[in-house]
Amino acid sequence: MKIGVLDLQGAVIEHVKALEACGCEVERIKTVDQLEHIDGLVLPGGESTTIGKLMDKYGFQEAIARRAREGMPIYGTCAGMILLAKEAVESEQPLLSLMDITVQRNGFGRQVDSFEADLQLAGIEGGPYKAVFIRAPYIQSVRDGVDILATFQDKIVMARQGNCLVSAFHPELTDDLRVHQYFLKMINK
Repeated sequence: MKIGVLDLQGAVIEHVKALEACGCEVERIKTVDQLEHIDGLVLPGGESTTIGKLMDKYGFQEAIARRAREGMPIYGTCAGMILLAKEAVESEQPLLSLMDITVQRNGFGRQVDSFEADLQLAGIEGGPYKAVFIRAPYIQSVRDGVDILATFQDKIVMARQGNCLVSAFHPELTDDLRVHQYFLKMINK
């Protein structure tokens, strides 16, 4: 199994290391052609506006959307969650619109408001998950077909719709591999 991590900007190397620790072959995706040779894709945290503009500039928008329609699993963390959404509140940035969710960018505050919290993750065993939130968004609303996997302070912070998974937090910044393993199980189905 080969997993790609979109390498335009953001926490790329951290996802690469986590996926390699799960036993995967990992490829840093810098060109659209590379999307054809992977089984799953991670959209990392970073600056969602910058990543969105670079995806648009280099032709990733349609290529990722096509691979998603073909069934390839995609996991977006933080900025990646924003990019997968159908709508971002008060934002005109490019979006992939692959999940029926509306996100609030920087919903938990600015960089100085970053925090960690113990979460219960639906479908993931092993007790509470120590989640790292950095200038994190949250999901303001979901439509039919979206499964809510975790909330914090009554805000949705993890969800899944079909072959797309998102989290407002950064599992790549912990040693706990359960979220990455959950994503990999989506590929093996």
